[in-house]
Amino acid sequence: MSDLRKIVIDGHEVEVDGAMTLIQACEQAGIEVPRFCYHERLSIAGNCRMCLVEVVGGPPKPAASCAMQVRDLRPGPEGQPPVVKTNSPMVKKAREGVMEFMLINHPLDCPICDQGGECDLQDQAMAYGVDFSRFTEAKRAVDDLDLGPLVETHMTRCISCTRCVRFTTEVAGITQMGQTGRGEDAEITSYLGQTLDSNMQGNIIDLCPVGALVSKPYAFTARPWELTKTETIDVMDALGSNIRVDTKGREVKRIMPRNHDGVNEEWLSDKSRFVWDGLRRQRLDRPYIRENGKLRPATWPEALTKAAEAIKGATKLGALVGDLVSTEAAYSIKQLIEGQGGIVECRVDGARLPAGNRSAYVGTAAIEDIDRAKAIMLIGTNPRDEAPVLNARIRKAWAAGATVGLIGEAVDLTYDYTHLGTDRAALAKLLEGGHEGALGKDTLVIIGQGAISEADGAAALAAAQKFAQATESKFLVLHTAAGRVGALDVGATNEGGRNAVSECDVIFNLGADEGEIGAGPTVIYQGSHGDRGANRADIILPAAAYTEENALFVNTEGRPQLAMRAGFAPGEAKENWAILRALSAELGATQGWDSLAQLRQALVADVPHLAQIDQVPENDWVVEADAPLGKADFRNAFRYFYLTNPIARASTLMAELSRNAMARTDAVAAE
Repeated sequence: MSDLRKIVIDGHEVEVDGAMTLIQACEQAGIEVPRFCYHERLSIAGNCRMCLVEVVGGPPKPAASCAMQVRDLRPGPEGQPPVVKTNSPMVKKAREGVMEFMLINHPLDCPICDQGGECDLQDQAMAYGVDFSRFTEAKRAVDDLDLGPLVETHMTRCISCTRCVRFTTEVAGITQMGQTGRGEDAEITSYLGQTLDSNMQGNIIDLCPVGALVSKPYAFTARPWELTKTETIDVMDALGSNIRVDTKGREVKRIMPRNHDGVNEEWLSDKSRFVWDGLRRQRLDRPYIRENGKLRPATWPEALTKAAEAIKGATKLGALVGDLVSTEAAYSIKQLIEGQGGIVECRVDGARLPAGNRSAYVGTAAIEDIDRAKAIMLIGTNPRDEAPVLNARIRKAWAAGATVGLIGEAVDLTYDYTHLGTDRAALAKLLEGGHEGALGKDTLVIIGQGAISEADGAAALAAAQKFAQATESKFLVLHTAAGRVGALDVGATNEGGRNAVSECDVIFNLGADEGEIGAGPTVIYQGSHGDRGANRADIILPAAAYTEENALFVNTEGRPQLAMRAGFAPGEAKENWAILRALSAELGATQGWDSLAQLRQALVADVPHLAQIDQVPENDWVVEADAPLGKADFRNAFRYFYLTNPIARASTLMAELSRNAMARTDAVAAE
């Protein structure tokens, strides 16, 4: 039950929840209060004192608005609502004093600081700073930390807001950062000089209100006002994190998170944030045709003619739809290949996901349901690697009191869990037990691709669904491929799965770089990078990457989201849908659209729920038929978090991060 209180802020009377802090109440009233240490998703530190306000009738001194609740305010002498002032002379003088104190030791690095132009300290100094200093003593200096290849440190600029310490401890779940010393000797440091062991550490760059923590790969490459900013969707995992891609000219310079409470809040995994250097390396920028065992450059008409001849001459035609393929491209390739009598398959990792049952390949839960969950069961998944931001959400639920169970490999998930076993027998045993304690509570079952991709994946999926039904839990399938749910929605599957496509004599490979295609068939590869698929191809059609075309992606909870083009594909590379449209004309089976808008109209006519942009459609609950479970242990979906797709494998930074992660694993194993 909410405890609503009336409060007067700068002459405006508002009604807010008594549990709110004054800074939150001010925001609700549309009044901005400056702050450095306060962040709504972190615990309250109350140590920068920039958010001081005046409480009328209270103590004769300003109060920290981040650390005082509305319910702590006393009413006026005749029961009037409490009065708070954010712009009185007392407040202005107090904030100016705090700002002067902050700038005592802060160096004048603005001309060479990467934070320049988007710095909280700069912005607040404009409002509350002065153009002189009363401080004549020597400034303090602090040694810079080595936090690894992602975060560059300039610790002399640090104002000890402790946001980085609170984030790494509370959200990322690591304990390497802390603060030592008192007064002038206080400094943020890492335990025994360790580098950060987290795949979410890049978020402390966004959190730092000054230039103490900046992006090492981005350092000195651009200024914020030189960048073109595009709001789009991330495809490095299936969470569908909302991102902003910043480009300078034709190059992507950095990727940052956007706030979306229902998906990624305002966090982003390191792979999603730093993979941008892979967007310009090993790119396919012109068509190629293999002759006498060697690839030679070709023109578009030549390559399309050759591809059309191969498709027409196929005895058995098949197509593979890769992990990063947009929903429109999956729909287009399905129409093209099935129109020629072929088969299509998007489950390239062998996942036993049922094509027609959306409650079994997506589930019935939204990502936000994790926040309210009282119990969470993880089956055959390591969310810390498969979806780091979703894992942080599970950690938040755990910190709020939720219990977590795991069947699968015992790994460090950054929170405590009950390990119920590693094999199928543990899952079968789970189904036998009484679940009366879970009934009527907010519970959630999450199954990963590691469980579904094995030979008995259909049985594991059915068992997980059965357990969810028995415990009245919501059900979520955690995907690892950003394009998988959209491809399943449009029906890019066949009964024989990937094996049936492997038996074809002509295979159209649409960006499927995971797994090998054996010798024999003619392979037409359409993709953005020179990876496994291009290496095996006989005809290469260069396509745009995810930042280079407008597209629709459906995330792991079934939420359709629009990705927007941030730049243009290199050389002669084209958008995926446009290549397939041109190929259809070459085949004499011209598709019925001449633009992306027309393609989307046809797509939505066939799959209506894809029109519900940024909404999670409800799925009818259908439990898959029982099948016999095997006996093997569950294996997680992948071993190398930083090398899961062709863009990541083209990135030198991802290669370095992967080496460091393996070295850490080897060091732990040696102990």
